[in-house]
Amino acid sequence: MIFRALMAPLLVVFAMAAPLAAAIKPAESPIKTAVKLANWQLERMKDPQLVSRWTFETNNPRAWEQAVFWVGMTELADAGAPASIRNAILQMGAANNWQPGERPYHADDHTITQSYLWAAKNGAPKGALAPTKAAFDRIIDKPAITSLAFYAPPRGQGEIECLTRWCWCDALFMAPPALAELSLQTGDPRYREFALKEFWATTDFLYDPVEHLYYRDSRFFERRDDKQRKMFWSRGNGWVFAGMARIIPRLPQGSPDRQRMENLFREMAGKLKNIQKPDGYWAPSLLAPENSPPETSGTGFFTYGMAWGVRNGLLPRAEYEPVARRGWDALNRAIQPDGRLGYVQQVSDRPEKVEAMDTQYYGVGAFLLAATEIAALNRASR
Repeated sequence: MIFRALMAPLLVVFAMAAPLAAAIKPAESPIKTAVKLANWQLERMKDPQLVSRWTFETNNPRAWEQAVFWVGMTELADAGAPASIRNAILQMGAANNWQPGERPYHADDHTITQSYLWAAKNGAPKGALAPTKAAFDRIIDKPAITSLAFYAPPRGQGEIECLTRWCWCDALFMAPPALAELSLQTGDPRYREFALKEFWATTDFLYDPVEHLYYRDSRFFERRDDKQRKMFWSRGNGWVFAGMARIIPRLPQGSPDRQRMENLFREMAGKLKNIQKPDGYWAPSLLAPENSPPETSGTGFFTYGMAWGVRNGLLPRAEYEPVARRGWDALNRAIQPDGRLGYVQQVSDRPEKVEAMDTQYYGVGAFLLAATEIAALNRASR
């Protein structure tokens, strides 16, 4: 009787704890989460209800909006995803006839070549790189001659001339990693040299040495918010930060350009660490965190860059791993009940409102990049 009396309270505790233990499931692996999201996106590549703000490029499989998704897919394929991910990339390239976008000098139309360059090492047919090489040969042989000042003429009165160069910070993700990779695959340094020359020209023009952030383009040099703070767009800076994580490994070890870019990466990372919000996100307007919504495209790119920097020894683990993990937790919270990645700011060139159900191909691409580096960080921590 005494034994039964002593055991009764313990049995009650165990009975109460069992449902709780069953409810608390171990965190899903980043790659498994990423594959789920990738498959969700693949099933909806042409869904007109998916994207809140369509542009003339949204449904173009060679334009940047979809291309960034495919960049994320290449990293996911390399991170141990099922063969279906690799096959989807190869099928996309073949369907596109391995062609870049239509505008020969526009960096946005070069983004898709990053996936073609990956495919060239992973089963693409011989000659798949020929259109990419021809496009970049044209640019190198006859580079655009224009300033980096962003001037938009009145509607119908001409193109924005500076877009033939990299006069907006997004471009530093779109084109330079492809050029650097093309040099590795061909052994011709001209592509890398051109990319670095233009990367530093853009950086010298758009990087604020006081704030350690990039203006989106020259139209924003003098813009201030209602508290007189400079306007630095989260995704715009995310493009640059993630772009450097993709360029640096493709530069010669110990070269002056690599050392300079690593220093820039560290400097930018220090600023980004200090302005991450307590909830793990970065605000759409980086210096205006108050009352800002969650935003996953900038956060995805920053999380990717932070995790990559820690894993490759550029950023001290004790300081920066928590930044990456907070970002990853925030990204996971943005997955909506229907499986989509929400809170992706729609196509723009500045901070804007974001809604829970807003998603976009490039936001998913950023998530996939972040997932692969968090997974690699997990392996390195064992």
